[in-house]
Amino acid sequence: MVLRWGICGAGLISSDFVSALMAPPSDAHQVVCIGASSQQRAQSFADKFGIKTAYGSYEEVAKDPNVDVVYIGVIHIYHVALSKQMLKAGKNVLCEKPVGASLAQILEVQQVAKECKKFFMEAVWSRCNPIYRKIKEEVRAGNLGEIKHVQAQFFVPIDKVDRVAKPELGGGALHDIGLYTVQLATMIFNNEKPVKITADSTLSDQGVDEDGCITLTYKNGGRAVLLYSTMFQGGKNNTATIYGTKGTIEIGESFWTPLEATFPSGKMTIETPSGPVPYTFINSGGLRYEADCVKECLEAGKLECNEVSFADSQAIYQIVDEVVKQTGMKVKW
Repeated sequence: MVLRWGICGAGLISSDFVSALMAPPSDAHQVVCIGASSQQRAQSFADKFGIKTAYGSYEEVAKDPNVDVVYIGVIHIYHVALSKQMLKAGKNVLCEKPVGASLAQILEVQQVAKECKKFFMEAVWSRCNPIYRKIKEEVRAGNLGEIKHVQAQFFVPIDKVDRVAKPELGGGALHDIGLYTVQLATMIFNNEKPVKITADSTLSDQGVDEDGCITLTYKNGGRAVLLYSTMFQGGKNNTATIYGTKGTIEIGESFWTPLEATFPSGKMTIETPSGPVPYTFINSGGLRYEADCVKECLEAGKLECNEVSFADSQAIYQIVDEVVKQTGMKVKW
């Protein structure tokens, strides 16, 4: 079947997502409409991609009978409300991360999805990347032995960007880039709750975190050391490594959307799909992988995705809540 998408939000991430959807093979997905905060923004986006229907509101997307699934790419302070609106309108939903500011908000959206019996997935796109799927497979099969250490770092100079700098827009490093480091740890340790969480952050004069260091300690003595900063560029250091008693996996540059990784059995490389409109963010062709995951789930009648299940999101935000508590960062949304 061709999966028919409605898009909410005409920003940069939505542009990258739609371009990835339209990458070859182009007969799997179809964008039937775009909804934005104004008719002008929606029409401009539609013209760029040749989308037939442009709406100046999100309500019209919810009402469109031709939409099978909605992608939510608006600024994240609106993710909870918009996810619930679309689910209650009978739409399946793929919502950009972070879905919410806290575990309580995540659970709220998941509960609505369950009540409405509709598919819902937080768009932690890393998990759908073929390299991540291979990592998960290797770890679960015990090929690395017992996991003893996970290390990841994500440094990018975006502290002046409004959505990162302003608390009223959901600002802060943790909910933006920090989540990518946390999700790697929770995947590797199979959603196990850490026995100890230690977190430290530098807060801006507005109270949002500009960087962070999180150490997670697990019952077997395994640890995850997670570093992230919005104040400087990481160069070639935005990598991750997983150490086990039987072997190591090294995830290459841009570990959250990697093109290569080194396993005990050798190196794995991939090429992400190229869409009709140039991408803004690194390796955004990888967004196609999560769209394909959604399609696979809907064709199989699933209401959750195995790569980013409800339990997966819950494990991430249990840690997020504790980091927020320890650091005292402002979370207004």
